[in-house]
Amino acid sequence: MTNATRGCRWAAQCVGWIGGLTMTLAATAAPIDWPHFRFDEGHTGHNPVEQKLGPAKVPQLQQAWAAQLGQLVFSSSPAVVDGVVYIGSVDGTLWAYPAKGCGQLLCTEPLWRSTSLAQIVDSPTVSNGIVYVGSQTSFDNNNGRLNAFAAAGCGQDVCAPLWQGKAGKESILESSPVVADGVVYIGAFDGRLYAFDAQGCGGAKLCDPLWTGRARGTIESTPLVAGGVVYVGADDGKLYAFDAAGCGASSCEPLWTGKLPGPAFESSPAIVDGVVYIGAAHGLAAFDAAGCGASTCAALWQAVDQNQFFGGSPAVADGRVFIGLESGLAVYDAAGCGKARCPPLWLLFGPGFQAAIGSSPTVAHGVVYAGRNTGELLAWKAAPCGQVQCSTIWSAMVREAIVNSSPTVVNGRVYIGSADNLAPEDSQGRLYVFELP
Repeated sequence: MTNATRGCRWAAQCVGWIGGLTMTLAATAAPIDWPHFRFDEGHTGHNPVEQKLGPAKVPQLQQAWAAQLGQLVFSSSPAVVDGVVYIGSVDGTLWAYPAKGCGQLLCTEPLWRSTSLAQIVDSPTVSNGIVYVGSQTSFDNNNGRLNAFAAAGCGQDVCAPLWQGKAGKESILESSPVVADGVVYIGAFDGRLYAFDAQGCGGAKLCDPLWTGRARGTIESTPLVAGGVVYVGADDGKLYAFDAAGCGASSCEPLWTGKLPGPAFESSPAIVDGVVYIGAAHGLAAFDAAGCGASTCAALWQAVDQNQFFGGSPAVADGRVFIGLESGLAVYDAAGCGKARCPPLWLLFGPGFQAAIGSSPTVAHGVVYAGRNTGELLAWKAAPCGQVQCSTIWSAMVREAIVNSSPTVVNGRVYIGSADNLAPEDSQGRLYVFELP
């Protein structure tokens, strides 16, 4: 193994070495981590080094085991680091289980879990031995909090945060933490982007932000940090770009904004080759990551459909953009179509009863995965099928209609959160794990 590939343990580091022998070395070395929502630093939702699960193998996937959590998993998506899988549930608990399971079909003893944080509907991020996740503080007091835990736990079954960051007077809803250059960024429902020192604030339990960025709408979108800029969507229908270092004041205005085809809701930006992609209520937009030299920028191209609701965050892989719709996934050319508005290349549909796909799609080794709110996890070939509409190659049922957690596909396993509605209410939450037999 060369010096260049020896440190290629985190998949984000491996992406630049794909091809030939180097890719083989990266894929067969130590297990790959999935440290945060959307997998890599570009938030592409694309794992290019997964080798076990390809289109020929995926139809053989079976549920290997499930982890018992608290209440429903809503939106929170699994992180897998150092052989541990982390996920949050709506009762405000962060859970840590062995990534390989416990040898039983249902695992009921986590490595550790957090104290109750009232509500978690975002995804955990693991960085430098710390797990970060956003929450409310209580059901009676909607103050948002960024919570930091030791990834290894605290030596007890239940662990309190090492420290918390004060994130506004309203909840953190679906905006997941992002760590870059020693700073943690997270959005909140009060329309602010919050930036905290990743190490906390000198031993204090409750920390003020380093600075905040001001949007004109609520933020459910997860920030993206690239090239010294933080990008995040807001529900006023704009993409915001802030200087990642702040502005020297406690409250900062954006460097520029881009107009979206509707509110961003929970859609989070992804970046590939200097282009930022983000979904909105009725479409998808692509922007030059450098802006346009003005305070307000037009998209390089858009996909707009007022008759469809676009859901989740886009995945970008092999020159294509995948994003959820009310009844499937749409696939676009990442380079656009040479016009201001572009149609999809093709559509991906699941069988049977149709329902929304709010789960952000994941692409790995030529396969696209997404949850659908029919209690199903679906998979399609990422390549075209020669028709306008392409069918699934695999599906699996879970015991709860809501499956808007996003799939984590790593080391030959597919992880996704949901619930088992046949279980007692306070233990319905589930992490489902699928493997080859």
